[in-house]
Amino acid sequence: MNQPVRFGRFNLLPPVVKNLLIINGLFFLVSQTVTQNFGLDMFDLLGLHYWTSDGFRPHQVITHMFMHGDIGHIFFNMFSLWMFGSVLENIWGGQRFLIFYLVTGIGAAVIHNMAKSVDIYNLSQQLSPEAVTEIKVQGYSIIQMGKNYTDPIWRALNSALNGPTIGASGAVYGVLLGFGMLFPNTRLYLYFMIPVKAKYVVGVLIAFELLQGIQNNPGDNIAHFAHLGGALIGFLLIKYWNKKNRKSFF
Repeated sequence: MNQPVRFGRFNLLPPVVKNLLIINGLFFLVSQTVTQNFGLDMFDLLGLHYWTSDGFRPHQVITHMFMHGDIGHIFFNMFSLWMFGSVLENIWGGQRFLIFYLVTGIGAAVIHNMAKSVDIYNLSQQLSPEAVTEIKVQGYSIIQMGKNYTDPIWRALNSALNGPTIGASGAVYGVLLGFGMLFPNTRLYLYFMIPVKAKYVVGVLIAFELLQGIQNNPGDNIAHFAHLGGALIGFLLIKYWNKKNRKSFF
């Protein structure tokens, strides 16, 4: 991919970022409207399920990136996409940025489900084979009814097996990592006042996600390994591009 680096006029809202913002906004409005008014659970249909769940469909590997649960969720992801993604698209061009965004998002989904495999194995070891079988057979239908088991281990296993994961955070963390790699010494202003270099901000965020992922708090509904997966895939992809084409890589 021998795209030249672009140093022309900086576009505050380049076309790929703009279209991603629009698509995410439309998905959010439609999913909220359809779920509330028509009783069709769009989060179950388009959110990412574990590979063996009755709710899993191949398209979810992509569609989960455009689903968000509430205003705060979509605002943070879309603000980060605009703030950091616009810079990357201006440097790389739209084609490369879109490839980067989608690949990091899909990679985040794969790594998230791989991490789920570990959780599912560990939880299954704490239950009898009969209990595990019952959860695998009945758990998805219980989730569809908006319910779950009362026992904490049963509930955690059923959520891991059959609960959907939504959000663009995996791809957004890839974008954050990309910005930190390309512009490590750029100063970001925390709370609009405190200047901190991008490499330190990204480093702290990655360390925090790793710590939270390792702790594996049962009450934590954040997909920490999806965030880490997006950052990892972004790192590998940038290294690959840089190795293949050093002269045109910023």
